[in-house]
Amino acid sequence: MDKILICFGTRPEAIKMAPLILELKKNSSFKIAVCVTAQHREMLDQVLFFFKITPDYDLNLMQSNQTLNQLSSRILSKIDVVLDDFKPELVLVHGDTTTSSMVALASFHKHIKVAHIEAGLRTYNKNAPFPEEINRQITGRIADYHFAPTRQAADNLIYNEKIDSSNVYVTGNTVIDALLLGIKHINIERLEILELDKKLDKKKRIILMTGHRRENFGEKFESICEALLELSKRDDIQIIYPVHLNPKVQEPVTKILKNIDNILLVNPLDYEIFIWLMNKSYLIITDSGGVQEEAPSLKIPVLVTREVTERQEAVEVNAVKLVGTTKKTILTEAIKLLDNKEEYNKMISNDNPYGDGNASRKIKDIISLL
Repeated sequence: MDKILICFGTRPEAIKMAPLILELKKNSSFKIAVCVTAQHREMLDQVLFFFKITPDYDLNLMQSNQTLNQLSSRILSKIDVVLDDFKPELVLVHGDTTTSSMVALASFHKHIKVAHIEAGLRTYNKNAPFPEEINRQITGRIADYHFAPTRQAADNLIYNEKIDSSNVYVTGNTVIDALLLGIKHINIERLEILELDKKLDKKKRIILMTGHRRENFGEKFESICEALLELSKRDDIQIIYPVHLNPKVQEPVTKILKNIDNILLVNPLDYEIFIWLMNKSYLIITDSGGVQEEAPSLKIPVLVTREVTERQEAVEVNAVKLVGTTKKTILTEAIKLLDNKEEYNKMISNDNPYGDGNASRKIKDIISLL
């Protein structure tokens, strides 16, 4: 299969697809086209710029306050033009977004083979995470080839969903490829990095916080913020919080955490600045999926403010701990890592279960044989 369309729409997808695009383009026998739906716009463009990737097709679908159904219908409609124009033999989609499920469905309608990158992650709870769990299950049912990041993800497909094992490949996760590549190319003289660095208290340990999951909106998010507020009373830490633009995140964060000593609220960070800051952190508190995968490579413990995770491998090697959204649990686990070096060292002692940075090469080698 020589004509390959790679399609994605969000910042996390762009990060995880970027090293694969760069790897596939090394093989001159492939004719590669990159399509972005721009389900995210500005955050997506920042990643494309950092990795020097120029899309061949840009659907530019982002609209303010659009519903999931509106987005889904627009993706299905607009991707038709791309599929008819490029006529790919294989379409690569990633993960668990509306872009991945709708592009997979549109490709299926046109009898085009689909390969799913980061296949097999599951909670089997359709509301956690929402809508990602159903998105990836839809994509998994449609896909012809499944590139699973871990053995457990592959087993989900083979044993739970009866996918033919000959079409499932364990490759590691391309997010590690992106992280290791990105760390090497950080411009530490960049103005935005220099300005943020000035705001960091070098005498304190940095706790990096991120949060954006829909299932945490409301009381759960307020509880997380109350835990951060209590934690900020310590004089040996500084909490850095790049606040997601969604009003349902902005409102409780601003109400509870604005103008608090030891808490620095900043605008969302682009990928380069974020991995620079992540690499400087002592502890990360997050509901992000990608951070659960990245942080173990940087030897940083992660407390996950979710009840379940589809990335169970990091939990099993004790690199990640699920703490839910209750104030008491978040505080207890954070303080344990701050005050008990033995507990901290336990969480950074194992290799990253999501790979060593060679996933993109493995995927390229497999595709070349299809």
